[in-house]
Amino acid sequence: MGFARACSVALVGVDGVVVEVQADLEPGVAAFTLVGLPDKTLVESRDRVRAAVVNSGAAWPQKKLTVGLSPASVPKSGAGFDLAVAAAVLGAAEVVDPGTIADLVLIGELGLDGRVRPVRGILPAVLAAAEAGYRQVVVPQQCASEAALVPDVSVLGVRSLRQLIAVLTGGEVPEEEHLGPPGRPDPMLAGLVLPGAGLGTGITPGRGDSADVPDLADVAGQHGARRALEVAAAGGHHLFLSGPPGAGKTMLAERLPWILPPLGRRESVEVTAVHSVAGILPPGEPLVSRPPYCAPHHSATMQSLVGGGNGVPRPGAVSLAHRGVLFLDEAAEFHGRALDALRQPLESGHVVIARAAGVVRLPARFLMVLAANPCPCGRHTLQGQGCECPASVIRRYQARLSGPLLDRVDLRVAVEPVTRSDLLRQGGRGESTAVVADRVREARERAASRLADTPWLLNSEVPGQELRTRWPVDPGALGQAERDLERGMLSARGLDRVLRVAWTVADLRGRDRPAAPDVAVALELRTGIARGAALETGAAA
Repeated sequence: MGFARACSVALVGVDGVVVEVQADLEPGVAAFTLVGLPDKTLVESRDRVRAAVVNSGAAWPQKKLTVGLSPASVPKSGAGFDLAVAAAVLGAAEVVDPGTIADLVLIGELGLDGRVRPVRGILPAVLAAAEAGYRQVVVPQQCASEAALVPDVSVLGVRSLRQLIAVLTGGEVPEEEHLGPPGRPDPMLAGLVLPGAGLGTGITPGRGDSADVPDLADVAGQHGARRALEVAAAGGHHLFLSGPPGAGKTMLAERLPWILPPLGRRESVEVTAVHSVAGILPPGEPLVSRPPYCAPHHSATMQSLVGGGNGVPRPGAVSLAHRGVLFLDEAAEFHGRALDALRQPLESGHVVIARAAGVVRLPARFLMVLAANPCPCGRHTLQGQGCECPASVIRRYQARLSGPLLDRVDLRVAVEPVTRSDLLRQGGRGESTAVVADRVREARERAASRLADTPWLLNSEVPGQELRTRWPVDPGALGQAERDLERGMLSARGLDRVLRVAWTVADLRGRDRPAAPDVAVALELRTGIARGAALETGAAA
């Protein structure tokens, strides 16, 4: 008889739960039973683990083997438990000392030849282990740098089960040259032990290279849209760009992430955890330090936007854009149900997905940019010049963006066609990305100082009641906004959003609180109706 235990982590969304993997050997007919609410992929680990142990040179116990995953009530999926199951079995068979694996957290998939393969969600899994008090983790070598982002945790990166057995038994660690790329022998395992490097040391290589940054100066003309982009970046306000094809809507949206400040330590961890679960972290760049940019195609389904899928739900585009930009180009071409599904995460900053396997809560605090043509042919203007679309077709096309969705968009800008003078002007380029980014950073610093003792980070997150009572605007500054509310041109939510934008405009101008011109700019950005405060001279003058 023999008993041993090791630990692994089950992921539910981006939250991890430490799972104890218990192996029990008893006399009887040789059999392998796996219990504890495993999914089909995890049930198949019985064959993967058996073959990996045998092909790693260890004897498979010819007894009745039961492996339990505790707590049994937590759904467990994926092949990331393979390494922990193998270690527990080897401990029960006394191939390794059961005491050496009792406090180890092991995460990784096993191939039939014994090699350890990378899995998704290493960072959130190691974070969950650290929060539970575990200080030693074993992961695939390819994921060691990602796991080492967690402070105060020692990370052991292994390439094969043979290497793990050698470390646990004190034997000579094989180099496993046949498992590595040609001409690059695997380093000794002792060199793969990484102390927790801490989150402050992770900088994503290459993403901050100035040569790769799209320059805002490349956008010809569009002064009003550029200012709206700056306001959106400074306050985290959602933006709707409406205009004909070729006016520069996509160019503007692609440059928005680069005028946003780099992510802080906490934000980087949140974003990296989501991308790790989704399996899209670039090799060798474990920590995401820049705001992400996600631009799904207009044929995207509701599940691909908000998350979902079979079994345990996966992050959708709204979560992949967390702390960054979600750009929906040709927004009117998206399915109406998919667009309306964005309304809840736009308000709450997270998305809750209920499935038979459980309920998952995923972060989704993003800056949304919508871009659409004014009509199917794209040539419709207020004068109707060059447009052959019937009025009824134009109304139906524009109605694809529902009122409740647009009511959650703070900034609505008509992007006019680029004039010949703007396009051919020599030496008259607009401000660069770096110049605008500096102003955005300064405005955010003013807002952060004002909101220092609150749970909010940006003006767009502050409730309207707080803005009206705790941080009032100049006396009489809301006169026009109140009249628009009485006429039905603004909803109650719309008035709150005008207040938030007014504060952002005031932060860009360096004011202590919004004055009437700041509110006028906010109203113009909200309604598209000129209020006598030119955007070119107001938002960031």
